[in-house]
Amino acid sequence: MTSSQALLTRYKDVVAPAIYRYTDLTFVRGEGVYLYDADGRRYLDFSAGIATMAVGHQHPRVVEAVIQQAHRLFHAAAHIGVMEPYVALLEKVRSLAPGHLREGKGILLNSGSEAVEAALKLARYVTGRPIIIAFRHAFHGRPMGALAATASNAAFRRRLSGLAVGVHHMIYPTPRVPFGRSPEERGQMALELIEEALRTVLPPEDVAGILVEPILGEGGYFVPPPGFLEGLRALCDRYGFLLIADEVQTGLGRTGRWFAVEHWGVEPDILVLGKALGGGLPLGAVLARREIADAWDPGAHGSTFGGNPLACQAGLATIAVIEEEGLLENAQQVGAYLRERFEEARTSMPMIGDVRGLGLMLGVEVVEPETGRPAIDRIGPFVKAISQAGVVITKCGESTLRIAPPLILTREQADEGVEIILKVLRG
Repeated sequence: MTSSQALLTRYKDVVAPAIYRYTDLTFVRGEGVYLYDADGRRYLDFSAGIATMAVGHQHPRVVEAVIQQAHRLFHAAAHIGVMEPYVALLEKVRSLAPGHLREGKGILLNSGSEAVEAALKLARYVTGRPIIIAFRHAFHGRPMGALAATASNAAFRRRLSGLAVGVHHMIYPTPRVPFGRSPEERGQMALELIEEALRTVLPPEDVAGILVEPILGEGGYFVPPPGFLEGLRALCDRYGFLLIADEVQTGLGRTGRWFAVEHWGVEPDILVLGKALGGGLPLGAVLARREIADAWDPGAHGSTFGGNPLACQAGLATIAVIEEEGLLENAQQVGAYLRERFEEARTSMPMIGDVRGLGLMLGVEVVEPETGRPAIDRIGPFVKAISQAGVVITKCGESTLRIAPPLILTREQADEGVEIILKVLRG
């Protein structure tokens, strides 16, 4: 029995099956864009801990920041007193945020899904309204509150459907919706369906806000059509709703901008962060316009570990690396190169459907060559085979390979990954 097999055996004995795994790979070490298993084998990481490791594994600056903080203070709790890293991280995030959020206020939590739940609480608390509009195919987390807004996979909600009280799901204008001949038409019709719902089943005065992923994550890495996010902003302004942008996966450089909403010039009222924010440690954040945050009374929310100093320092170091190493530009350039490689392969490989996304948030859809329909039964085996071949990868949507490597990825490493992926797809 190899070391990896032994570790996997121990895992299966003690870990509940609720924790789904894409592969049976084991990981004991990381360095840059590579992971190493218990047997010493190296893998190129196109998953980055599901978009968490923005500056790669064990970046020296992030490691040193955590070590130095560990020598000073592990934790004291934000409810007991003021911890400087907590303040410093919110100051930094606020300085990068779009529009009026640069004067906003926020709180720190333990994860993206926890931050989503806090944002929903904030919107309902401040407006006094009970309803949140969310979207089909969106993923906002698995805890009960965030799950009420999640609609990317019915399996996530099995035996829990009654939890969706207060959330109304509308259609996100992906190319799969059965209307509209152009992206712009699909976006406009999706907005008109919201307007129709407000006339028929959703009294506008009962709606607290609209929760949206600027780019669908778990739902398939679909980029919204021009005018859609702008239209949501206009709806919120017209009816007094709060626009809540779930940037848990898109935030902090993944799309080539600090925040995905910047691609459309949209300013949310509430911004939700997680994943990359903690530099590999558990951390989430909610940043809101100042007048909204100030209306949230003391004791209305809380977290024992939220804003832990170690995680905050890892987050500060991560942001500094992104800034100083030009990783926004790298995400744009290497992401465009990756997309070009897959678009080129698509011309001779009919099993590759859409290639979509922004920056280093790319989806490569696998389809049935004969019909062009999503290859739902084939995507799981492809993910396992690609990972076994040396590129750690996951899926999103029905049959889309999710490519979300660390933002430090080079063109040479991109080529390495593409060649392995295409070799597996070709069989």
